[in-house]
Amino acid sequence: MRLTTKGRFAVTAMIDLALRQASGPVTLAAISQRQHISLSYLEQLFGKLRRHHLVESTRGPGGGYTLGRKASEITVADIILSVDEPIDATQCGGKENCHGEGQRCMTHDLWAELNERMVEFLRSVTLQKLVDEQLARGVAVEPGPSIKRAISPTPVVKPVRVNAPNSVFALASANGH
Repeated sequence: MRLTTKGRFAVTAMIDLALRQASGPVTLAAISQRQHISLSYLEQLFGKLRRHHLVESTRGPGGGYTLGRKASEITVADIILSVDEPIDATQCGGKENCHGEGQRCMTHDLWAELNERMVEFLRSVTLQKLVDEQLARGVAVEPGPSIKRAISPTPVVKPVRVNAPNSVFALASANGH
């Protein structure tokens, strides 16, 4: 199996998100900065994760992403497969035409069985397990910015700007005296 950066980055970003969403939606910019993953790449990945209902987005100030399901209900296989990452160790992509014209290679069954075991293993690992491992290692989860959205009981009065001279001398200068 060849796991590309797409799958690795998606799992890493999901762990980061799961660690920090308790403080509210997490921005992709913050994940990008912490994990050193390109923001545009994260946007592509999170579009796919959102379409597979693994994350939800919140727009506007204080917006960002949260998990679409509980971390204990999301597996590593869910994440990898949602970003179109094939889990396949065969040369033929499972089509059994390793040598063309429907001819299988001598090791096709071996690699096909490896695929099954890999998927089985990745389905057994939840996002919550990965989060718990990070917390056990002492990963620091800094609190998110606190955003106050309360409405003030007294209206905010902005000062009125008057475009007039501010003294008798300025008044005289303005009138040409």
